[in-house]
Amino acid sequence: MDATFWALVALIIFFVLIAYLKVPAMITRALDARAGKIRDELETARRLREEAQQLLAEFQRRRKEAEKDAADLVAAAKREADMMLAEAHAKTEDYVTRRTAMAEQKIAQAEREAVNEVRSTAVDIAVEAARRLLADKSTAQANNDLFKTSLEDVKSKLN
Repeated sequence: MDATFWALVALIIFFVLIAYLKVPAMITRALDARAGKIRDELETARRLREEAQQLLAEFQRRRKEAEKDAADLVAAAKREADMMLAEAHAKTEDYVTRRTAMAEQKIAQAEREAVNEVRSTAVDIAVEAARRLLADKSTAQANNDLFKTSLEDVKSKLN
């Protein structure tokens, strides 16, 4: 019995032992379990990918809404600024109008005061002329000339 025979016997015993211990079934189960695990991981990856796409779509929708809201806020702020500018312009016009009216009133008051002062001066001149007339006891002609002179003084001061 040579070595080839014993090698053949050992090989047959080896195959019988493998068949007896059901090694091919264990390998098949291990490979099936591994295939199932890979299948589950692929399913999980597919599900996660779909969720990520949904989240991406949601974020893009929210971004568009935020951009629209921002544009609306900018437009509202611009409208409000325009209204404030128009209101400030109207208030400035009103202020200028009131200040002009006040200046005109002050000018009119100053004119009245000037007229009153001229009248007062005319009265003082007339009183002084009357005092001189009475003091001098001049003739009627002299009184008439003095009156005309005083009247001309008063008229020149009024003009």
